Amino acid sequence: MSRGPEETVTAETAAEPAPRRGVGSLIKELLIVVVGAVIISSLIRLFLGQMFVIPSGSMEHTLEIGDRVAVQKVTHFHRGQIVVFADPGGWLGADEQAQPRGPVGKALEFVGVLPDTSTNHLIKRVIGMPGDHVVCCDSRGRITVNGYPLNETSYLYRDGDDQVRPSDTRFDVVVPAGRIWVMGDHRDDSADSRCHLNDVSLDGIRGSNAFVPETDVVGPAFAIVFPFSRATILHTPATFDGVPAPASPAPAEPKINTPNAGC
Repeated sequence: MSRGPEETVTAETAAEPAPRRGVGSLIKELLIVVVGAVIISSLIRLFLGQMFVIPSGSMEHTLEIGDRVAVQKVTHFHRGQIVVFADPGGWLGADEQAQPRGPVGKALEFVGVLPDTSTNHLIKRVIGMPGDHVVCCDSRGRITVNGYPLNETSYLYRDGDDQVRPSDTRFDVVVPAGRIWVMGDHRDDSADSRCHLNDVSLDGIRGSNAFVPETDVVGPAFAIVFPFSRATILHTPATFDGVPAPASPAPAEPKINTPNAGC
């Protein structure tokens, strides 16, 4: 059966090439995609997560110098997790500071494309939450939280067969309301909460600077994302599962039961 004239016209029309888009149209579409990606990345950085560069060895070997870690801002943190927080005041030393970026690098850092190299943030492990009674050490040299001894062998710094002790600094503290007690995994190379028990902060209270305000915490680190050879999820050590709740509500001010404590 022969095709009708309508069918012939339809076939020829379908075969006609589509009109070409101009260069301006392609550039416009590309700009829309780029701007959209920047907006999405900025929103993720602002509300969901952020990357940070590890500048010092205070968390070795859990985190190495130069590691890029992802920090999430959605859920709250708890004992045993590694958290990034703003300097509570006077904690940062030269060894904790990363090299600042140029204008382009800062812009990419702002939108979340590059990890944050801000010099006013630190990263440590949460040992005590508000109300916790944290003590170093028991008769076997272990840190206790609410009377429960921590087994920290899975994450404390190790040099060959030698592992650092939980702490050479003795302390006996109760964490005040709204604050946390933090320590680095490389205990003899970490200027953490232990080292600020004699500080007198702006509020005039001795030792309050040793306890990081919860409001200064960016969030818990959940993964190493670079270098790829070290990429891994960061889990909470099992020993913290056994820590009981505090016996009493968190005090308004820190309780420091060790005279002249500090690094």
